[in-house]
Amino acid sequence: MASEAKYKDQLDEKAQVERNNDKSGRDEEEAVGDAPLATTQLRRKVLWKMDVRLLPILALLFLCSFIDRTNIGNAKILGLETDLHLTDHQYAIGLCVFYATYIASELPSNLVLKKMSPKIWLPLLTAVWGLLTMCLGFVRNFGSFVAVRALLGMAEGGLLPGMVLYLSHFYKRTELALRIGIFYTAASLSGAFGGLLARGLNAIGHKGGLEGWRYIFIIEGLLTFFIGVLSFFLLPNSIESARFLSPAEKEHARLRLEEGSQVHERFSWDEVRRGVLNVQVWLSALAYFALLGGLYSFGLFLPTIINNLKFAHDPNQAQLYTVPPYAVAALCTVFISILSDRLAIRGVIMLFTLPIAIVGYGVISVSTNAKVQYGMTFLMATGMYASVPCILSWNSNNSAGHYKRATTSALQLAIANCSGFVASFIYTKAEAPKFHKSHSIILGLLCAAWLFILINVFWCRKLNRDKAKGKYDAWIGKGDDRDPNFKMML
Repeated sequence: MASEAKYKDQLDEKAQVERNNDKSGRDEEEAVGDAPLATTQLRRKVLWKMDVRLLPILALLFLCSFIDRTNIGNAKILGLETDLHLTDHQYAIGLCVFYATYIASELPSNLVLKKMSPKIWLPLLTAVWGLLTMCLGFVRNFGSFVAVRALLGMAEGGLLPGMVLYLSHFYKRTELALRIGIFYTAASLSGAFGGLLARGLNAIGHKGGLEGWRYIFIIEGLLTFFIGVLSFFLLPNSIESARFLSPAEKEHARLRLEEGSQVHERFSWDEVRRGVLNVQVWLSALAYFALLGGLYSFGLFLPTIINNLKFAHDPNQAQLYTVPPYAVAALCTVFISILSDRLAIRGVIMLFTLPIAIVGYGVISVSTNAKVQYGMTFLMATGMYASVPCILSWNSNNSAGHYKRATTSALQLAIANCSGFVASFIYTKAEAPKFHKSHSIILGLLCAAWLFILINVFWCRKLNRDKAKGKYDAWIGKGDDRDPNFKMML
């Protein structure tokens, strides 16, 4: 009798779902596979709540991170180098020290994150680098400048890998790509906000015995500290502690993560070796290295580039002219992220977005017209920023197996972030005011990035053809990216 009653309930439930589907006329959208309508609606509701409550806070932290690492470019044209008596070489060393400690702190920071709760560690990192940014407003010489920059890199380095690790406890791996794209939209917006803030804060002038450029670091550092403290009260530590989710929603969120997780996968050095020797990760890492070389130099030196064009009447006006290129890039980054996600393609899209930046650098490297050169900064920003979400998620999309994916992700970031050393020495006073040689170097890097991406697309296409021909049949059911059913994303 119990079995008959249970069977009758299942039939009633199925009938109800069918009636709802008939009424809406949208069978494909109202159910996923065999999941009932209620489950699908619950999944959407849980995702929406997590997106609304988590992503704005994390994007704000990332926004602060980029503002506080690039505001040195705003301060440079307002008197930082002159007042600290820095040479071009000393200024570049300060930039390099930041990237060295930034890279070195990524892995240790994630290890600490496992010991301390994310709710404490991520806000703590933000608050600490906010105070360190404020300290930059009080440095008096090269030694103190380098020391504070080193500590700043150490604090900021743990944020991005920490946020990705944190989100992996709320979202499935296939849902992280778009969320990472949102972070880098915040990165492009940081340039716009940074320029506006620098212009306003420098207007304070020489007050309290401090030059105007110092207030850029002091006020922005205090704002970052405040946001870090605020995030402690807003970020949940886990699904279980998320007060915005009901008990039923928490249970569903836990079940979603358990479905696709590889909790029984044992650590294997073979998987690590497979990640290190993977052709795709080296191609994507080298392409990302070249792309970040352009991004870092753009963020650090755009105020200097515009100021030297004499397109603006003074350094304060030059700060305002840095805003529009970033604003346009932010809009395009969102559009490209959504397009890439819907079409499920990464490299092919970058083959079209990167040439936008290549054209921009190609023209600015030979043009002598200030207005034309300024116009090219729009293309430079748009092409580079719109490409980042694609390349960040591409490697992850084509790696399956927890330990291989962890290896390839760490390797890609480690190689790519080394470009900060290169970017620090490209735009020197010797190349001013037009910086034609400097622009040409970035042009070469972006062309190399495009070539690496093209090779990677053909390599992924070859793997898919080999799988279709049966060359990987020995890995059927393996569950990693060698399985014939696992199609490489182009």
